[in-house]
Amino acid sequence: MTNGNNKKVFVGLSGGVDSSVSAALLKEEGYDVTGVFIKVWQPDWIECSATEDRLDAMRVCAHLGIKFTDLDLAEEYKKGVVDYMTREYERGRTPNPDVMCNRVVKFGAFWKWAQGQGADYIATGHYARVRKREFSISNYQFSNNSSNTKNSNVEDSSVRLLTGVDTSKDQSYFLWTLTQDDLSHIIFPIGEYEKAEVRKMAKRFKLPTAEKKDSQGLCFIGKVPMKEFLSHFIKSSAGDVLDSTGKKIGTHPGAVFFTEGQRHGFTIDEKRDDREPLYVSEKDMAQNTITVVSKKNLDLGTAEDKKTAQLENVNWISTPEVGNKEYGVRIRYRQGLQLATLSKKGDVWVVNFKENQSSLPAGQSLVVYDGEVCVGGGVVG
Repeated sequence: MTNGNNKKVFVGLSGGVDSSVSAALLKEEGYDVTGVFIKVWQPDWIECSATEDRLDAMRVCAHLGIKFTDLDLAEEYKKGVVDYMTREYERGRTPNPDVMCNRVVKFGAFWKWAQGQGADYIATGHYARVRKREFSISNYQFSNNSSNTKNSNVEDSSVRLLTGVDTSKDQSYFLWTLTQDDLSHIIFPIGEYEKAEVRKMAKRFKLPTAEKKDSQGLCFIGKVPMKEFLSHFIKSSAGDVLDSTGKKIGTHPGAVFFTEGQRHGFTIDEKRDDREPLYVSEKDMAQNTITVVSKKNLDLGTAEDKKTAQLENVNWISTPEVGNKEYGVRIRYRQGLQLATLSKKGDVWVVNFKENQSSLPAGQSLVVYDGEVCVGGGVVG
């Protein structure tokens, strides 16, 4: 196979099956492949699988006969992901560290380093797809057959980010900060495949990671609950749980640990078998209180701010239309798409939902889709 034309590509290897298969596919397509294990920051009091993951990445490279190297991005990760996350929680917001990891580390610092090594591309095991002109590898086609949406940075949008074929694994939600320039040198080799197919390919390639279970969560947190992790960095104190009338009905360990729509983590004083499950509807950081309501009342979303969201830090991969065009919008990973239109108030982008939303947590990533095209997104303000 010669589609790679011996182009130099650096693959981020996590030690898992997805990135392993990505490396194998690229080698099969004729690329000059180097596997890179990226070291990220983690506190010494949290157990993490990084050591074993690195060994697995090395085993994969040895099996495939490709080069292996380490890349220490712990400092970039700590400043750009961990510090950002804790600052946002301190402000009472709900950040998405995976989005920042992709922006700052995997497709930021990693690419900058790879460029210095003479890379033509970087690749990862994300379940997403790129569409662009004049480039293809078999079973991983790039074309310009999607919509002809204009992009503010180029006269004709030559690059688009698409959802992964496996909708249950699609990771485009975490990639909305990528730009046209980013996507022009990124390859997602497994984006065209279902997870089951990836597992089969891992066995076909006889990869050491073929049977390895998928990792869950953030490495620097491991199995430690987010509340426990944050408690090492953020001062907090117990506060009151209020009902919708403002009456105290329980206690919580600190408003900073909660987000809208959360069901667990607080204590209700009166125990009743007939009580409906309660969810956080709002929190007051100044008073250190959270208000909880039933799921029915949470879903009602009677307040106007449950039907509109203003965006911060907006990034459009393909410039959207303002007006009556309906887009699919996702506020949380794996959430079903919510219909909405887009408008602007001055320089501020506004998302206008067709239906009331049960929660719109400030700080959360809101991602906009036009069919299978990830148009871009922003952070809920």
